[in-house]
Amino acid sequence: MLHTSTDINQLIREPDIDPDFPHAPLDWTRDDAVAAAREEGLRLTDAHWEAIRVMQGYYARHADDTTLTLRALHDALEEHFHHQGGLKYLYTLFPGGPIVQISRLGGLVAPANAIDRSFGSVA
Repeated sequence: MLHTSTDINQLIREPDIDPDFPHAPLDWTRDDAVAAAREEGLRLTDAHWEAIRVMQGYYARHADDTTLTLRALHDALEEHFHHQGGLKYLYTLFPGGPIVQISRLGGLVAPANAIDRSFGSVA
């Protein structure tokens, strides 16, 4: 039997894409997010999944940008979740800091300086 890395069929097959998370990184799964959330003391609800989906979509739309700025990401999240309370609402869902926790749970790399205790991030 061939090793997976040498099996051409494994190398060229289409990646499995979760239809609910079309912009997720290719190596990301919901199970990974659930396990990471459990380690952080979170139980993921539909609201958490929506935030993850929004963040993954933002990263996909800005994939060609040389840098993702923390301010632009804050503004985008504030705008999207405005009716629920914006970032204040997200802090109730992600007490360790929405940018850092959503990025980690969504399989994304948080922008530089996202881990800033002055923003309430404790991760």
